[in-house]
Amino acid sequence: MLEVEKTDYEKVLLIGLVTRAQNEEKMNEYLDELEFLAYTAGGRVLKRFTQKLDMPNPKTFIGTGKMEDVAAYVEQHEVGTVIFDDELTPAQQKNIEKILKCKIVDRTYLILDIFAQRAQTSYARTQVELAQYEYLLPRLVGLWTHLERQRGGIGMRGPGETEIETDRRIVRDRIALLKKKIKTIDKQMATQRGNRGALVRVALVGYTNVGKSTLMNTVAKSEVFAENKLFATLDTTVRKVVIGNLPFLLSDTVGFIRKLPTQLVDSFKSTLDEVREADLLLHVVDISHPQFEDHIESVNKTLDEISGLDKPTLMVFNKIDAYEAEDFDEEDLMVERTGVHYSLEEWEKTWMARANGDAIFISALNKDNLEAFRKKVYERVREIHVTRFPYNKFLYPEYEDQNL
Repeated sequence: MLEVEKTDYEKVLLIGLVTRAQNEEKMNEYLDELEFLAYTAGGRVLKRFTQKLDMPNPKTFIGTGKMEDVAAYVEQHEVGTVIFDDELTPAQQKNIEKILKCKIVDRTYLILDIFAQRAQTSYARTQVELAQYEYLLPRLVGLWTHLERQRGGIGMRGPGETEIETDRRIVRDRIALLKKKIKTIDKQMATQRGNRGALVRVALVGYTNVGKSTLMNTVAKSEVFAENKLFATLDTTVRKVVIGNLPFLLSDTVGFIRKLPTQLVDSFKSTLDEVREADLLLHVVDISHPQFEDHIESVNKTLDEISGLDKPTLMVFNKIDAYEAEDFDEEDLMVERTGVHYSLEEWEKTWMARANGDAIFISALNKDNLEAFRKKVYERVREIHVTRFPYNKFLYPEYEDQNL
């Protein structure tokens, strides 16, 4: 479990299920990620409760006996928050709160809560607030007691704290107002993007906490906030970058995550427009993470949802300094050799072949292989630029000819 150095934390329990659609290994992966989310939100996980069911209990998500175990633990250890790994229905949330008598947060609202905590600009706060209200609207009846008295902490940031008298009519009016405000800002941001001229646009995309902001800072010599927590960056940052004598625009976008709330995808439409309108995507992957292939699949799924999957893409496998292959005993017939046993060199050959050579392995933190990365980006940007402006072909020679 994660070690939390601070003493000012909330006691948290995690709840997960093994179902027909999710085996035990996958459930543990999700719970590991959920624990990191809880830590990012300011919580410390005391215990995980898991259960095998064909499908979630429609009334209480988990079975009656398991719920009694959870209730006893909550009371004994004075746990303030119980977090479920899947999105709860309004009825489930209401029933569970009656039994456990504490804050009930599901994965979706936990992510929304972290976004509320991380949002720095007025636009980001507006986007998060809209997503929160759209989540809260069907849950107003019997919602946690934060609608009766103010409480802080996980799940309490945003509209829940300030709109104590919230009802459906007020929420609908607020949603309409926020959508109108976002529509106005969207037009302003579209104008800003249009005013950037004909420079090639490159967007960093990837799973949350893979090192996009660190890479942005290294390449663009900028000071984008970077931290080893999930969703450290919410607001899109755009910087002009010059490699050799070739200028282009580089944008750092919000990180994706598995089970990304649809409310966030909708609310962050304008932020994700940076991805839609990019000429080249740099898909950053944390190769040191055991589930990095799942992360790639999750990012591609989100890119497909926002019509960005068909963009020219360079796979950037980051954090090679932290990568360690697991030992494999060839004589052990009970263990099958899988990706976790591959050496970095084997992964390079695998991915280089699969991605037609469009992959690079780097460490943005230690600046390992950064020159090869710059060369690849230069070549890709030059290709796009010369296609757009053929008469500039001799203005930007091949990378090797540059005195960089």
